[in-house]
Amino acid sequence: QVQLVESGGGMVQAGGSLRLSCAASGRTFSKSAMAWFRQVPGKEREFVASISWSGENTNYADSVSDRFTISREYAKSTMYLQTDSLKPEDTAVYYCAGRLYSVDSSWLPAPNRYAFDYWGQGTQVTVAS
Repeated sequence: QVQLVESGGGMVQAGGSLRLSCAASGRTFSKSAMAWFRQVPGKEREFVASISWSGENTNYADSVSDRFTISREYAKSTMYLQTDSLKPEDTAVYYCAGRLYSVDSSWLPAPNRYAFDYWGQGTQVTVAS
């Protein structure tokens, strides 16, 4: 069974940065496509970014593509989301997610919550104006 634990959230001023981390336990991290989502109360969980098993392919939501960077570090079984130039509308709970089976090492799942099999508990990001 794979477990994911997010960290790195907090409160920052608009224009600031945070680096979110997602630590994975279990044997499948190295062969799992991974992603970040976010959610605010009353709204659907929203895709933010994803990264393939190999790390060579990434995908971003249009709203963050020029400000956020997703990456992964196999030695630490950890995925990251570097968030820069934060805006108040980035305020949300951020979740990491994983997909158990990939077509191949460069494949990316569809950018929606139903394409992922396991989830972390979330970390709150608050951006003050």
